[in-house]
Amino acid sequence: MAIYIARVFLNPQKTIMNFSNSKVLIRVDFNVPLDGQFNITDDTRIEAAIPTLKKLLEKNNALIIMSHLGRPQKKKNEDGSINVKKFTLEHVVGRLSALLGTPVQFANDTIGEDAKAKSEALSAGEVLLLENTRFHAEEAAGDEQFAKQLSIMGDVYINDAFGTAHRAHASTATVAKFFSKDKKAFGLLMKKELENAEKVIKNPTRPFTAIVGGAKVSDKILLIKQLISKVDNIIIGGGMAYTFMKAKGGAIGTSLVELDKMQLANELIALAKEKNVNFYLPQDSIIADSFNKEAKTKACPSDEIEDNWMGLDIGEKARTEFSDVVEASKTVLWNGPMGVFEMEPFAGGTRAIAHAVAYATSQGAFSLIGGGDSVAAINQSGLNEQVSFISTGGGAMLEYLEGKELPGVAGILND
Repeated sequence: MAIYIARVFLNPQKTIMNFSNSKVLIRVDFNVPLDGQFNITDDTRIEAAIPTLKKLLEKNNALIIMSHLGRPQKKKNEDGSINVKKFTLEHVVGRLSALLGTPVQFANDTIGEDAKAKSEALSAGEVLLLENTRFHAEEAAGDEQFAKQLSIMGDVYINDAFGTAHRAHASTATVAKFFSKDKKAFGLLMKKELENAEKVIKNPTRPFTAIVGGAKVSDKILLIKQLISKVDNIIIGGGMAYTFMKAKGGAIGTSLVELDKMQLANELIALAKEKNVNFYLPQDSIIADSFNKEAKTKACPSDEIEDNWMGLDIGEKARTEFSDVVEASKTVLWNGPMGVFEMEPFAGGTRAIAHAVAYATSQGAFSLIGGGDSVAAINQSGLNEQVSFISTGGGAMLEYLEGKELPGVAGILND
């Protein structure tokens, strides 16, 4: 993995600074949440792309922007047609124009006549947003002909969409094949994501603590295995903790459990012991008699949960122990909540971890929030400005930390 990553940063051609007076075909991630009236409810992903777009405009380039929005192929109308009204990227034009400080043109297709005509007529300093790439089934298939049609609209190609870098899609990976090595590059956001991931994977300041939460062990097996060989402490929370508890012989009531992963859970604990890694499970839990914010709740040891009760958050003892470990750390990676933080009665554990990560950061630690629900949790806590880096890519960051090659990264590196 280290050799693979090193190529990203040792190759001076992999920067947008080399491109000027060109038509730049750029893949970004504008997959933003919308309300019922199609208003953007969180523009974080758009804002994250603005530095790259502005830098390109400053160098007299014209921009042809590609992105997806949602999963239109999987959520078609009853007659099998694409729900254009719901998934059109036209919803993004107004906010993008405001953030860029310049009008953004919109093509009502992706590789059709409107896209081609508007891209051909585009002048330096102008911006064109193409329609949702996922309106075409060829996008997810990584289709070469579709990618070729995209490629002819630009002189150079930039991938700044870290959030989709783990997808071998036409606009994220295949299209790069049609550009020579000196005509493709990473954007500022992509470069920043990779550099910050490298800080925790390759050069962590110790003690290094990883906090891994979420529902299932099966979702994080590779991550946990990868981290055990790198960290000093690993903290397990969320629903996955109860698979470990049951594997150790504990009583977990009706808590979430993966019975087929119990042997693996014990193997991970044994591996951590072999590597001299401190492996923390929650001493106690906040339990409920149903999966409901109105449910009856109480605290108990995590391995002594009564029948018909389920663990939905870590308890006070676990919060204190976990926080002490995090606050003494110099590098912190957080991926996954400690409980069902979307429900207020079970948000306290995740909130406690957020405060501990923020405190460690204030004391000089480097903290990386590894995408997905962890981002929502840190934002919900109001501490998003008090951590070192928040990744824009949940799945991409997870696969990167697991040591997998990301197609969107490999596409730029490959000649």
